[in-house]
Amino acid sequence: MEASPIVSHLSGKSRFDDIYEQPDPRPYFRRLAPLQYEIPHHAQPVFRRSVEECRARSTGRRDVTVLDICCSYGINAALLNHDLTLADLYTHYTSPAATRLTAAELIHSDKEFYAAHRRDDAVAVVGLDVSAPAIKYAVAVGLLDDAYAENLERRPPSTALRRAASRVGLLTLTGGGSYITERTFGAVLACTQSPAQVAAFVLRGIPYDRIAAVLASHGLHTAVDHSRTYPQRLFTGPEEQRMALADVVRAGLDPSGREASGRYHAVLYESRPASEETAEAG
Repeated sequence: MEASPIVSHLSGKSRFDDIYEQPDPRPYFRRLAPLQYEIPHHAQPVFRRSVEECRARSTGRRDVTVLDICCSYGINAALLNHDLTLADLYTHYTSPAATRLTAAELIHSDKEFYAAHRRDDAVAVVGLDVSAPAIKYAVAVGLLDDAYAENLERRPPSTALRRAASRVGLLTLTGGGSYITERTFGAVLACTQSPAQVAAFVLRGIPYDRIAAVLASHGLHTAVDHSRTYPQRLFTGPEEQRMALADVVRAGLDPSGREASGRYHAVLYESRPASEETAEAG
């Protein structure tokens, strides 16, 4: 999900710092519901497919471990590993029953909630985000197996994060492309012990070429279909839309029917070991 902002690559993009600094995700869902934030819904089947691809590649080794970059409250992990939809999570966290609970009571309740919906094919998920409260909640309710509140844009990964990243087979991202660069990807991939795969949803106005170049230096080939876009959320107002339109046009893309209609749109970048891409092409 979108991380607590550091510096956005998009001019005029609204900031939501406060909703990532709460002890649980209720403010997150209350704030984003009117904006129809939906990119995790689109990512859910993609990430599950990516996990199966990684499983096929790692036959005979340990099961896949996922590193969710800009993980916030573990929303992607919730959708990946549980028989739940994003709509279910909106309903759950904005319900009158949830509203009446203290943060501690909600955490206790959510442990049981997620355990009851856990899929048999669930995988280990490591979280990376700058928000300590968000990842603390996600670990407490069992969404994340490990989590690290570190800013790899500013400093190298800790010893503990390097150890956790060494077993990662899949890196995922939804929304955080507004706030991180190739530095974060490079720092993580430098720790992995075997070829990792990347599935990243990035807003159309954000350039990805530097990230793709770093991924290539780690043996990954990146593919993207710019004609297939995924709605992220409504704009917060005319000024945000105006700036988003300018960013998309600057990127050489057509905003008609997408940003011009009132929503941010993302594209999916998928990076796989270049050796596999070459073999398939042959």
